[in-house]
Amino acid sequence: MAANKYISLVSGKLKEVFGTQISSGVTDANKIPALDSSGKLDVSLLPTGVAPEVVIAPSSENLSAGDFVNFYNNLGIINVRKADATTNGKPAHGFVLNNVTSPANATVYLESSQNNSITGLTIGSDYFLSTTPGVVTTTAPNASGNIVQLLGRATSATNLPFTPGDTVEIA
Repeated sequence: MAANKYISLVSGKLKEVFGTQISSGVTDANKIPALDSSGKLDVSLLPTGVAPEVVIAPSSENLSAGDFVNFYNNLGIINVRKADATTNGKPAHGFVLNNVTSPANATVYLESSQNNSITGLTIGSDYFLSTTPGVVTTTAPNASGNIVQLLGRATSATNLPFTPGDTVEIA
């Protein structure tokens, strides 16, 4: 989506120009910023040091937008896979907002980030890591060997702030 336009004085004449949606650095100095198609400022328009807290790591399986994921050591390299409450070895460490086809790199959003790639949430309900890899549930797992990990409380039908709790393994 093209940015809104404004009138600027260029070389002594009025000219219609687009707002800047993505910064190229110093060449865009003194330009007016514009919101992107999601209604937000692009990270490139923010000051150095201001950005979402993310880790970029190779995925060892295909991931879908909204999946909660687990970091693990794969031959000395941090990798990411779907989190899974059926074992204590796969708790949720973050989530992805975009589909990832393995072995591509995944951008993993960490604690305090907003997972807005999930639908069908109930506002005010607590969500736990599910025994179905990558997804959430309002019912805490209860089988022996499963883990219970609270992931957050829904603030809308499509938004779950990631505030993970400690994991508890069921005996």
